[in-house]
Amino acid sequence: MLNEVERWLSTRSWSVTDRPLHRILAAKRSSGQSVSVVLPALNEEETVGEIVTAIRRDLMQQVPLVDEIVVVDSGSTDRTSEVAAAAGATVVHRDEILPRIPAVPGKGEVLWRSLLVTSGDIVCFIDADLKEFSSDFVSGIVGPLLTDPGVDLVKAMYDRPLGSAAGQGGRVTELMARPLLNMHWPQLAGFVQPLGGEYAARRSLLEQLPFPVGYGVELGMLVDALHLVGLDALAQVDVGIRKHRHQDGQALGRMSAAIYRTAQLRLARGHMIRPSLTQFERGEEGFEPRTYSVDTEERPPMAEIEEYVERKAA
Repeated sequence: MLNEVERWLSTRSWSVTDRPLHRILAAKRSSGQSVSVVLPALNEEETVGEIVTAIRRDLMQQVPLVDEIVVVDSGSTDRTSEVAAAAGATVVHRDEILPRIPAVPGKGEVLWRSLLVTSGDIVCFIDADLKEFSSDFVSGIVGPLLTDPGVDLVKAMYDRPLGSAAGQGGRVTELMARPLLNMHWPQLAGFVQPLGGEYAARRSLLEQLPFPVGYGVELGMLVDALHLVGLDALAQVDVGIRKHRHQDGQALGRMSAAIYRTAQLRLARGHMIRPSLTQFERGEEGFEPRTYSVDTEERPPMAEIEEYVERKAA
């Protein structure tokens, strides 16, 4: 299985510089496909406006790559909606979409409902809490979908600093998601940021996928897409550095629980085990995989060890 992942890394992992913007635009013109950008937002007034402004300026006004920007407000109590609208986004409240089905809290719920209020052949999801945002996040992950008809879903990969510590921002990824994927869905072991909120996909794929309503949506989407379209239809693009608001330990615990439950539900479909873990370090030529064995052996309870029983009885 590792050979398959290595092959995938060499053929489906790219840098944002691999597809110049003029090439992406030419592919968009020739294919006639449209692109929607969706920002799920909950109390993100400090960052959502700058993200919308950058996308509109760089990818709508300067070049015609993005056709619409939709911010789906999932119940903000601050000025998220007003700031997003002022920056030029179409703002829709989660509860206004498909009112026949009462909405529940959660990121996946918002992403699922966004399919009803967007029209793009390609839908690009961008988290609304990003700082120092670059429109490369959008063009980078949309590019392969426009230039390669064999690709159906593209995730962004990046460094995630935690304060001044480089590469320490993906705590739930490293402690929960990556071990789960490596052990149960090893074909997905090559994804640098499996839980990243920046990814783009063809509407034709998204409409066939179930959406976990909460934080498990990213992992669930990867697993389900793998089963539906296969590994070679999935890809990732290096867009540099992602800076955002980090959550506290308790919030990360809740996120981990949701992700584990999402995986648990999918494990009923089959059980694949690879007792190895592939992690990534940035080298001179980009992200490089490092694979380590995972300890699978377990010691029995000490009460079952004869020497211990004898010692206790002495």
